[in-house]
Amino acid sequence: MTKKKIKPHFGILSIILLVIIAVLIVADLLTKHFEVEYKWNAVIIPHVVEIDSGHKNWGIAFGIPIGSIPVLIITFILLAAMIFSFIVLPNRYVLLKVAISLVIAGAIGNIVDRIALGYVRDWFGLWMFGGMTYCNFADFFIVIGAILAAVDMLFINEIAVFPLTKKAKAFQAARKEEEERKKAEAASTDSVSVEDEIKEDKTEEDK
Repeated sequence: MTKKKIKPHFGILSIILLVIIAVLIVADLLTKHFEVEYKWNAVIIPHVVEIDSGHKNWGIAFGIPIGSIPVLIITFILLAAMIFSFIVLPNRYVLLKVAISLVIAGAIGNIVDRIALGYVRDWFGLWMFGGMTYCNFADFFIVIGAILAAVDMLFINEIAVFPLTKKAKAFQAARKEEEERKKAEAASTDSVSVEDEIKEDKTEEDK
């Protein structure tokens, strides 16, 4: 059985997504800079959505508390895994590659903060976990990317767990037929081998 080699897949889609990643990182860092510089404060929906400058996050996304060093290590591991996936994932997995790009942009945006400042600058408040939780654009990129990836792998792409698209269903049906064909061929080969052994045994007995 020949093993499939892992190889990079880089084309127009990858180039476009790299540009988008760069734009998202810049957008995240600029908003963090401006909210600190100009002290953004606004109530969009009272007790639900607000903008409040100056929040420092030593935890992970949406202010979930974990030590800064473990977070940095986890983020680097996640980023390395996402970059590897981005490089080797075939370009036909468009939605999944977009999702990975969002996670990469968010991870880099927050890593820059952690390395430069030791914490992440948060300014966008949402009512979560029984109180106001503060985050930034990078957190949204990561969460949206993770949701898109989960939806794609569960329902949309050709190896989806619960395929809903015609493309995914057709691919999995074709793959199942191919597996059944290979099993049939293997069974046929085994049967022929057994028959050959029986004939050889009879020939030996006749001698």
